[in-house]
Amino acid sequence: MTVGEFRVTVPATVANLGPGFDVFGMAVDLANHVTVRLGGPPGMEIRGEGETELPRDAASLIFRTIAHLAREAGGGLPEFRLECDNAVPLQRGLGSSSAAIVAGLLIGDRLLGSDLGPDRLLELAADLEGHADNVAPALLGGVRIAYLSKDGWRTVALAPHADLRPVLLIPLEDRLPTEDARRVLPTHVSRADATFNLSRSALLVLALTERPELLVDALEDRLHQQARLPLVPASRAVFEDLRDAGVPVCVAGAGPTLLAFESPGRPVRDAGAAWRTHRATISAGASITEA
Repeated sequence: MTVGEFRVTVPATVANLGPGFDVFGMAVDLANHVTVRLGGPPGMEIRGEGETELPRDAASLIFRTIAHLAREAGGGLPEFRLECDNAVPLQRGLGSSSAAIVAGLLIGDRLLGSDLGPDRLLELAADLEGHADNVAPALLGGVRIAYLSKDGWRTVALAPHADLRPVLLIPLEDRLPTEDARRVLPTHVSRADATFNLSRSALLVLALTERPELLVDALEDRLHQQARLPLVPASRAVFEDLRDAGVPVCVAGAGPTLLAFESPGRPVRDAGAAWRTHRATISAGASITEA
């Protein structure tokens, strides 16, 4: 198949959304852009987030994902070069690994001409990431619920209320590797805590789609936030200040970024010089355009 040069764009994502651990996810308007150039010396150029630390060889998650898809599809790849312009920060709870995996799958699918549909791409992405709450909105956009069916990973979209005003509070220096954040999770959950999160997850669907005034209660969680926030004291302090002020807030993914929702009577104030405040919009999913 003859393939011209093209560009893949993948948004950042916020997973969990409070009680929806490994289930809920939202795409936001920070994005990585990867331009694929055919021919010439193969390799990778990185600008922006991760430019001084991400690998540019076969160890790159994008390259590893492309190679994985080539093995799955049984096809051969042409020589190509990647130029990455990254806006999704690393280890901040905004789905940087999901963005790389989705980019790699879309690039591989285009280069191989395998024409995989969204369901198959989602399954491959979830298998590589380990769960689907980040990769589903990265691939398809919007606010999503991911679930494992008898036919594999699937996702459904929610219609977000027009008054939702998400705000990302992103630490400039603090990081939290996902492996460390998962390591502190409890191995057993009490019936009371399970019931609590079930009630809040059901309430969250209503709050996101019809009644944003319920978000303060709907974002409460007993499965992961209380275990993770002590790992990032600065985030915990800002989280508690926002909760005390009546602002809906949750840990973004594994953290340390926080996701808050502001309203006319309850603005989200800047957290200080060590933080970046980004008033976000809910984003479309990954896309491919001609370069």
